[in-house]
Amino acid sequence: MQRFILGKKNKIALIGAILIVIGFTGGLGFKNEVVAVWSFAIASVLGVLPIAIQAYQALRVKVVSIDVLVTIAVIGAFLIKNLEESAIVTFLFLFGAYLEQRTLNKTRSAIKELTEMAPESALKLMENGEFEEVEVDEVDVGDILLVKTGAKIPVDGTVLSGEGHINEASITGESVMVSKEKGLSVYAGTILENGTLQIVADRVGEDTTFGKIIELVEEAQDSKSEAERFIDRFSKYYTPAVLVLAIIVWLISRDIELAITILVLGCPGALVIGIPVSNVAGIGNGARHGVLFKGSEVISDFSKVDTIVFDKTGTLTIGNPKVVDKEFYVDRAEEVIAYLASVENESDHPLANAIVEHIGDTKLYPVENTDVVKGGGIIASVDGHRIAIGNVALMKREKVYLSEKARADIARFEERGNSLVLTAVDGELKILMGIRDQIRPGVKEVLQKLKRLGVKNLVVLSGDNQGTVDLVARELRLTEAHGNMLPQDKSAYIEELKEKGHIVAFVGDGVNDSPSLALAQIGIAMGSGTDVAIETSDVVLINSDFSRLPHALGLTKATASNMRQNIFIAVGVVLILLASVFFSEWMNMSIGMLVHEGSILLVILNGMRLLRYRLRK
Repeated sequence: MQRFILGKKNKIALIGAILIVIGFTGGLGFKNEVVAVWSFAIASVLGVLPIAIQAYQALRVKVVSIDVLVTIAVIGAFLIKNLEESAIVTFLFLFGAYLEQRTLNKTRSAIKELTEMAPESALKLMENGEFEEVEVDEVDVGDILLVKTGAKIPVDGTVLSGEGHINEASITGESVMVSKEKGLSVYAGTILENGTLQIVADRVGEDTTFGKIIELVEEAQDSKSEAERFIDRFSKYYTPAVLVLAIIVWLISRDIELAITILVLGCPGALVIGIPVSNVAGIGNGARHGVLFKGSEVISDFSKVDTIVFDKTGTLTIGNPKVVDKEFYVDRAEEVIAYLASVENESDHPLANAIVEHIGDTKLYPVENTDVVKGGGIIASVDGHRIAIGNVALMKREKVYLSEKARADIARFEERGNSLVLTAVDGELKILMGIRDQIRPGVKEVLQKLKRLGVKNLVVLSGDNQGTVDLVARELRLTEAHGNMLPQDKSAYIEELKEKGHIVAFVGDGVNDSPSLALAQIGIAMGSGTDVAIETSDVVLINSDFSRLPHALGLTKATASNMRQNIFIAVGVVLILLASVFFSEWMNMSIGMLVHEGSILLVILNGMRLLRYRLRK
């Protein structure tokens, strides 16, 4: 029965409105008091039923909710035969709840839009060699799929054949066409605007980038910030306090109508809903613009950031380094190059990939006894020789002699901003390579925007040599630059910044960034980074779109400001209403409820402004 009545709340509100119109028409228009009294009485009884049920459910869990205050106020007004006001209060409360739900649903439109974008079917290559349409849940990793013009990409995958242009708005927030061809990655939920592609499924279902976006946004919208938890605790004690105040007023004044009016006016509805609606709208805006906030708490902390620390490779730079300089300290280098390629071919480090790509096809030897030296390089046995490949620190550890020429070459390479890779065979230096990465396009402009948004310190930390890091810092006008840093050094530096009172955000994309991402107040992961980095972070920039960082920071500041505005509106309205009870003649239950519902709608509409937020140019 309770469920039935609560399910008909909107219809009850409509019936209440009709009865109130009949009551006023009968009483004022036709001077028929019987029709007026019965209309208002039935409207009051019907209207209070769903409110009383919600009040009962709240009291069962020992919570004095807004519904409890309104139920007591309506019953009190009914008992003193103030039927007109009791009917109007119940209608306004139910109608206000209906409007609140309608407008709140709009603030959750981002997650609704995302789920509607999710692909439902795929054309899968079957054993008979034909492509057949199947449910997307039936696609497994390794399956080959056909995507035609206008269709949604069903999974994260790699293009096997074909060419086309894809709209990646569901991932990046920008409706910019991205060209795809063999070997390039595609993402679930994006749309093939033209062309035909065959792809192999790499990640399916909830493991796709799109699936993770939906999961993270849902979790974030259901989370609560410290401010929300404070308001929950506050309302837990505030609402009973209003009830006690009404009782005290009644005991002193013996004016039951005054006490009932206080119950209605003191309802903290706008205060309770103002902060959640701001957070939900902010998270929704971020999701639609390629930024994932993992919860409301993140928004509050991010808005206060004064220091942003960046990893260099893959964050400030593209993360696709190339060999640009090299020196040989051996007459015939072919064999040493083959040793170098053999060892680096077994590594997935960006510098190793650059070396393998530069060397190209060559003879490869079996590699044995591989030892990865953290922050140094690799030591291995190849064809009976001890091969050491890494930085200068590794050479010192291996007691490799560096001649004057080698030292001069190292200094020269560092001045050019190169990362150094030295190769030693049996303790003798044979090859020096300089590898350089390119700074991401538009990074300098992004950093300037961050400064304008109030970030005082922009710092780069890297395991690369100091010369390379300094070169990047000079070009990007960073506040500080620190090279030759191991993961533990980065973490220690962030801890030091926090101890000095800075609110620190760390931006990175690799496994070795995970400790720093976790330690900083705000960890920001590039979306194409490792799963570990993304899981550890608080904010994810989808598709590694660095240009989204200012939007993310600006949005958190706008959201924090919006929350303060809503608190001011909610508290201000309650204070004005309570003051008007004691210092004016015009305030009554009906007017109070009307203003109360109006304040709730005002904070909701104010919060919804965040859905349209864009960073000013």
